[in-house]
Amino acid sequence: MASVTDTELKARHRAMWASGDYASMVETFLLPLGPRLVEACGIGPGMTVLDVAAGTGNAAIPAAQAGARVTASDLTPELLDAGRARAETLGVQLDWVVADAEHLPFEDGAFDVVMSSIGVMFAPFHQPAADELVRACRPGGTIGLLCWTPEGMIGALFRAMGPFAPPPPPSAQPPPLWGSEQHLRELLGDRVAFETLERELLEVTAFERPHDYGAHFRACYGPTITVEGNARRAGRGDEFAQAIDAFCDEWNRGTAERARFEQEYLLAVGTRA
Repeated sequence: MASVTDTELKARHRAMWASGDYASMVETFLLPLGPRLVEACGIGPGMTVLDVAAGTGNAAIPAAQAGARVTASDLTPELLDAGRARAETLGVQLDWVVADAEHLPFEDGAFDVVMSSIGVMFAPFHQPAADELVRACRPGGTIGLLCWTPEGMIGALFRAMGPFAPPPPPSAQPPPLWGSEQHLRELLGDRVAFETLERELLEVTAFERPHDYGAHFRACYGPTITVEGNARRAGRGDEFAQAIDAFCDEWNRGTAERARFEQEYLLAVGTRA
């Protein structure tokens, strides 16, 4: 992996996120997150907003519905296509731009608000992505992030998948680190003064049985699909499936007949110096 170029790495990331059906995941249980971030950022009419690693527009679309002029950027064109179709259905206008979170094609200080909902955290190299968030935001503007925590359910999912995953590129960091208050401060330093730094829970009740949750991830979630493919090539497909089922049983807060999960995230909103 040490010899993989950045272009090759980003192509792999695009393919990973395009491999599943992320739009279905958003519609099934992730919809509340986007409006929560938009509300926390205080987005309203006339603001210029950049949603980094916007996916299918779960935060970008409600920001546009609030009256802002919104640009949704993402590395994966297929996700933006799904978001564009959803926005058209809702009668909402915004710009959709294919862009790498670590190399954004926007001018310095171009936006009043720069935000990301469970998106920028998946850029493999955290510091350049954080630097780009700051650079694109005007001084005095707002930076808003919503990220899964290392200690929460999605952090645990990535740990469960870890033994089956291909080796990460050198210097890449685990996505859930973005949900650590300390890591955010290390990334952003004194460039962002946080007014909101709170851990909250997304309650997931969309699945009848605990293992249905895992089956949904295995069918729709690009990272899980990629890891399972790696496991199967290594002859460990059944072991991977058993590990995901055990994970679902461990994190189920409901019953065997009516599953309920709690996914912890860090909500961070601050002012750019």
